[in-house]
Amino acid sequence: MSATPKTQLLFDEAAWTFEDLQRTFDAIEDIGLNDLGLDVYKNQIEIITSEQMLDAYSSHGMPLMYRHWSFGKAFARDSMNYQKGYTGLAYEIVINSDPCIAYLMEENSMTMQALVMAHACFGHNHFFKNNYLFRQWTDAGSILTYLDFAKKYITRCEDEYGWEEVEQTLDAAHALQDQGVFRYNRPPKLSQTEAAAKVQARLEHERENFNDLWRTLPQKEESDEAVEARLGEVKNIKLPEENILYFVEKASPSLRPWQRELIRIVRNVSQYFYPQKQTKVMNEGCATFVHHYIMNEMHRRGQISDGAILEFLHSHSSVVFQPEFDDRRYSGINPYALGFAMMEDIVRIVTDPTDEDREWFPAMAGHGDWRGELKDAWANFRDESFIQQYLSPKVIRDFRLFALGDDGKKPYYRVASIHDEAGYRDTRDALATMYDLGMHEPNLQVTGADLEGDRTLKIRHTVYKDRVLDKKTKDAVLGHLRFLWGYDVELEQESAEG
Repeated sequence: MSATPKTQLLFDEAAWTFEDLQRTFDAIEDIGLNDLGLDVYKNQIEIITSEQMLDAYSSHGMPLMYRHWSFGKAFARDSMNYQKGYTGLAYEIVINSDPCIAYLMEENSMTMQALVMAHACFGHNHFFKNNYLFRQWTDAGSILTYLDFAKKYITRCEDEYGWEEVEQTLDAAHALQDQGVFRYNRPPKLSQTEAAAKVQARLEHERENFNDLWRTLPQKEESDEAVEARLGEVKNIKLPEENILYFVEKASPSLRPWQRELIRIVRNVSQYFYPQKQTKVMNEGCATFVHHYIMNEMHRRGQISDGAILEFLHSHSSVVFQPEFDDRRYSGINPYALGFAMMEDIVRIVTDPTDEDREWFPAMAGHGDWRGELKDAWANFRDESFIQQYLSPKVIRDFRLFALGDDGKKPYYRVASIHDEAGYRDTRDALATMYDLGMHEPNLQVTGADLEGDRTLKIRHTVYKDRVLDKKTKDAVLGHLRFLWGYDVELEQESAEG
């Protein structure tokens, strides 16, 4: 490396000022927008302390969140582990909102602040704004307004009905939050902002016309008109219904109006986070590729020093480090490592393909537009489909991946796929399947509800590859579901073959 003239540097020491941050952000923005051609929400950067970072951890990284004991428990656990040196803290947290909010740790050096601005403010930000899952299932422009409404609404419920009743309802809803999302159908057309505005308008109307009732809102009983409208929605729900919380919110014979609103809040928040569960490799791979490109480009332009680029490379190599399977640090495939490797490999295939690449990726190999290829991938895939489409034999070899066969009935594993033509495809299929949420979350659906008779709710679990529900967890969750439903709940288990 050649020495970089000091007069051209954006910063020349580890300590930083807000002027350093602004100057460096402007340089990062120039590369992100004008070189990489990224499309991002407006950025909002917040500098926070380690304790504030721990607090953000406990509330899913959101700047606004309703109160619940589980958040305090998470804060106490993370705080203790951090103080004892068992775990470190993230350099940043970024929020899928418009504007896109990035929290930066004040303890970061200036080089690390540059890295995380590139990573969060342009990598994650571009992915949030352009990936089809986030565009289809989340409303970045309204989430903060909705969370503000949710926090205030739940606080008022606690004041009116007591924290014990509110907590019991939230506990039950949280137990079912993974079954509180729409996976395949589009959610109801009413957006989160419109739903909050609808509730607020109803409360304002009642406050203006019934001042005495305002003191007891959120209301305890449902009006005849509200019941009729809600039951009309229930009749339009086609069974089986995958979103159990949605069905319970609309059809439960026992819930009060404020409890239905609490369930709606929990499932809306769950829906907001659902795309992130499906795009961990892609989202982190995109952000890591972007920060790697931007930091190296700033060094190439003489904007950061050799010392800064070495500090960056030390951190970056730690982020994308993939321990071997027999390493004590191994805990699975590092999404940063796999995502970054695949993004870099796409650039290689597009710009300098081998004969193998031309055979595997004939439409992509050698066409030269790696920026367009990456942006197309970031916009139109999730982890499972991205791996199926783009994982190359080279990356499989680099990661030394192979597939194991295990039918669960024999005391040994069988090496099912190795590094040959058929083995590459089988290994890619096996790895992609690992990122299918259906492999990790049970398939539970509402199949019936006798609303005119004994009001029994019927749930069906479709068993996948002999994976039955854990009895202890099943009984606990069914207890929460019975509380929300108010009557008996029957669960049947069925094999995927019927």
